[in-house]
Amino acid sequence: MSKDPELFDSADTESGRIRAPWERGFERILTPFEEFIHRQTTGGIVLMVSAILALMLANSGLATAYQHLLHLPAQVGIGDWGIEKSLHHWVNDGLMALFFFVVGLELKREMLVGELANPRHAVLPILAAIGGMLVPALIYAAFNAGGPGARGWGIPMATDIAFSIGVVALLAGRVPRALITFLVALAIVDDLGAVVVIALFYTEKLALGWLAGAALVLGTMLVLNLAGVRRTMPYFLLAAVLWYLLLESGIHATLAGVLGAFTVPARPRYDPALFSQRTRALLARFDASYRPGSSILTNDELRAVAQALGNGAIQVQAPLQRLEHLWNLPVAFLVVPVFALFNAGIPLDFGALATTLTHPVTLGVTLGLVFGKFIGITGTVWLALKLGIGELPSGTRLNQIAGVSLLGGIGFTMSIFIAELGFAAHPDELLMAKTGVLLASLIAGFSGYIWLRRAARAAPPAGV
Repeated sequence: MSKDPELFDSADTESGRIRAPWERGFERILTPFEEFIHRQTTGGIVLMVSAILALMLANSGLATAYQHLLHLPAQVGIGDWGIEKSLHHWVNDGLMALFFFVVGLELKREMLVGELANPRHAVLPILAAIGGMLVPALIYAAFNAGGPGARGWGIPMATDIAFSIGVVALLAGRVPRALITFLVALAIVDDLGAVVVIALFYTEKLALGWLAGAALVLGTMLVLNLAGVRRTMPYFLLAAVLWYLLLESGIHATLAGVLGAFTVPARPRYDPALFSQRTRALLARFDASYRPGSSILTNDELRAVAQALGNGAIQVQAPLQRLEHLWNLPVAFLVVPVFALFNAGIPLDFGALATTLTHPVTLGVTLGLVFGKFIGITGTVWLALKLGIGELPSGTRLNQIAGVSLLGGIGFTMSIFIAELGFAAHPDELLMAKTGVLLASLIAGFSGYIWLRRAARAAPPAGV
């Protein structure tokens, strides 16, 4: 049979590659952690571009059109049933549920097989995250206790994992891998803390009937997990129902993402030994069915074996692992940037800049994120080491932990999200809170980068 020029490239066929040399599925192998870091780093760059674009739109001749876009109504419905919200609400209540879903997947993975699975390794980032949440909240409360901005105490508690890892990535090989792992574990525990704060303190009124329905759906998802259901579609459909029930219950609907993620099975259908055995048998059939010079489109046996190999490769991966791989990309490159585009557009009034910067909410958020994170994380780690609790990550120094604690002050995504919840009915305080988040993230990012760069030049001293 002659070669089809549309399907084959002579130069590539000799090496076994058919066209599309940019597709390197077999040539680039990344561990889940390496893939996570790569996507968070690139996502941080896209997020930064979106935030800058939002600021430009809010302070240009397109400001009116930008505000009109935010408040444009959009409805989803079937027949007489429907949900109508502004695009701004759909982004914050709907799209961000996918963000929280990925956060939940990352949390579960870390607790099962990551840094948080080993108590000896987990204790230090857990304590550091707790200190890094409490001190910023106390600093904020010191400026706003009893005032109109008191409700925003949760805003400076959060760390933006994409931005913080993106800054570390700019240092290339100047920081040890263990330090990045510490930062990831810290930020993930921080995310869990933020989720708990949202659930407990930023929920208005509860509708117990809807809440009972949500509990029933969540229980069904857990039963599916225990029953060994490994297909992801049932979990996806039930998570969508859970989102709606939580929306009606009064609890913020995005928490459906975290709760749904925790029900996703972490065990694959095939164990590695069985997968290896079946793959070898299928490869033997594949080799026996192969006909040089022919297209796979004309060889039914070859196509069927290739399909079986693909199905096996899917079944040997845990659904948790597959979903994290599937959703990390659209969340990092679409959901979070769209959230930034819809929420980071702050109108800047340079004439009132002094008033803005000295407002209690702005001061509380800025100082809480910059100094609160630094004192809370570094101080907690220092105290834990003095008390003999935990140990520094391999190859790292307390000086480098201090640099990471500065990066913890980059609170962008989650901090703005909490600000939207806390000050939804108070636009003035919301503006001040967002200003504080942007200012603090800028200061924390630059200072953390400079600190870690200078720390990398210093010769590592003996001990801590």
